[in-house]
Amino acid sequence: QVQLVESGGGLVQAGGSLRLSCAASGSIFKINGMGWYRQAPGKQRELVAAVTSGGSTNYADSVKGRFTISRDNAKNTVYLQMNSLKPEDTAVYYCNLDITTTRWYASSYWGEGTLVTVSS
Repeated sequence: QVQLVESGGGLVQAGGSLRLSCAASGSIFKINGMGWYRQAPGKQRELVAAVTSGGSTNYADSVKGRFTISRDNAKNTVYLQMNSLKPEDTAVYYCNLDITTTRWYASSYWGEGTLVTVSS
């Protein structure tokens, strides 16, 4: 079994910064891709940023130059550094990890979500 725990959301003024973390624990053999998604009220969930096991990253156009995704493989953790936040970044942010367990079961796991609110 695998558990994901997110942290770091909250309320921030426009122009401010937040850092999200998502730590995985349990019967983990390997973590492949890691990503952050977000869902604003009334909108579909969208990919914000992703990082491969090799360290390659990609970002949504709306966050390029402001957000940075990184991973710490030793800690089974993925981070999202968010700078120059805008009110339109307000959403629930979810981490998503592609994990192979010690029983050779591969699946995509979601965090519980953390709310980011950016005030104008």
